[in-house]
Amino acid sequence: MSYKCHCCGEIHQDLPDIGIDKPFLATEILEEDWPGRVELTADTCIIDGKDFFIRGVLIIPVHEDENGLGFGVWVSQKKENFQTYVENSDSAEIGPYFGWFANELGPYAPTLSLKTMAHFQGNNQRPLIELEPTDHPLSIDYQNGISIERAWEIVHEYMPA
Repeated sequence: MSYKCHCCGEIHQDLPDIGIDKPFLATEILEEDWPGRVELTADTCIIDGKDFFIRGVLIIPVHEDENGLGFGVWVSQKKENFQTYVENSDSAEIGPYFGWFANELGPYAPTLSLKTMAHFQGNNQRPLIELEPTDHPLSIDYQNGISIERAWEIVHEYMPA
């Protein structure tokens, strides 16, 4: 299987990570209204000074691939934990911190408000996101893994072949 990379335009054979560029709540605000309301970086987001989000990596195990299928996703954080992360973003000595899943993953929607834990890794790596075990399809796949065929189906929902 393959996909066309939106960054370089090349065709790649290995499973990609799929990145979501902002929390769902930010998509509900017109970009023209962002000044003064939305502070977005590659790794953090603050909305209206009261909603705090961090970007992490959720890895769904793939039975035939040792790396799994990674999603760059956003999770909410309470203000104190968010501040601790911002002040210690390269530390593995903080957390883990509870948060709510803050993106809709198309193949699994609805996914907003699934319970998560953010595990901080240090070494300039984004936190690993752990899903609470539930009967939600995303949680089931996170716990049990998916086939390589299913992983490619998901990839092709986000990237052209």
